[in-house]
Amino acid sequence: MPILRDNGGKHGNVLLPAASTLAMIVTDDHSTLCSADVRRRFDHAARDFDAADFVHRFARDGLFARILPMSVDAGLVVDLGAATGSAGARLTKRFRGARVVAVDLSRKMLGKLQRKRGWFSKISAVQGDARALPFADASVDVIFANLLLPWIDEPGVAFAEIARVLRKDGLFAFSTLGPDSLLGLREAWRAADSGAHVRRFADMHDVGDALVQAGLRDPVLDVDQLSVTYRSSDALFRDITAAGARNSLLQRAHGLAGRRRFGVMTDALFGAGEAALQFELVYGHCWGCGPRSATGGVPIDARNIPLRRR
Repeated sequence: MPILRDNGGKHGNVLLPAASTLAMIVTDDHSTLCSADVRRRFDHAARDFDAADFVHRFARDGLFARILPMSVDAGLVVDLGAATGSAGARLTKRFRGARVVAVDLSRKMLGKLQRKRGWFSKISAVQGDARALPFADASVDVIFANLLLPWIDEPGVAFAEIARVLRKDGLFAFSTLGPDSLLGLREAWRAADSGAHVRRFADMHDVGDALVQAGLRDPVLDVDQLSVTYRSSDALFRDITAAGARNSLLQRAHGLAGRRRFGVMTDALFGAGEAALQFELVYGHCWGCGPRSATGGVPIDARNIPLRRR
């Protein structure tokens, strides 16, 4: 689905508001993230984030469409990586009667959520890290994570935590970015220098393997594509900054890129007069197996194992 972004310009039948932005991570393929920088950038972006989450909204709509036919009896739903909680109202409607807990690393994002929710809202907010969830074992029925994984260096640790807190047959539904995301931006920076600028995102097959290794079962993944076209570097980097998605790599160069290097990068990116950024959106869901034993195994009732008779 091609989208043209140029300060309110339109392409085809799609019109983007002037403040729509790439609420997305921009990191590097040979580097790791600095969690403190990630939190700080999202704290800074919290005030205007609701006007800066176009890609998040696109992925969120796709994720809701995929979980619509699933039947889950939910009492507790966790919106993991909730930002300002834009998915919360839809989660309460999708899982009627359930309590929704929004979890995010950014305190200011959650503060924005608390200020905009209604008096009788069933949504509460908890500051927390996906790698150390503040929930008891097998206590959560649904975990919804829209574009959280691009911000996590250790997805296996997060998946293990999700497997720990998810009840047996509980649902984990997520969206993330695949390795074909932001290739043009990555190549443009490589024309300028060899520094750490744009992260490589995990292949969906590796994500599926990590889910199973963490103790989750029956993962199903699929891919969609999104293209966002910019006509100026000013609009592009204004959007990235407004979304809190500037470089948060541990190995990044500290200090300004310099006018010459930045010019080389933008010339490479906008050589045709506009830059089309590609996003490979990976959607997935899987199911909880219940708590593991002390040795890391999952208990199975032998009475449920079918017998094969000769």
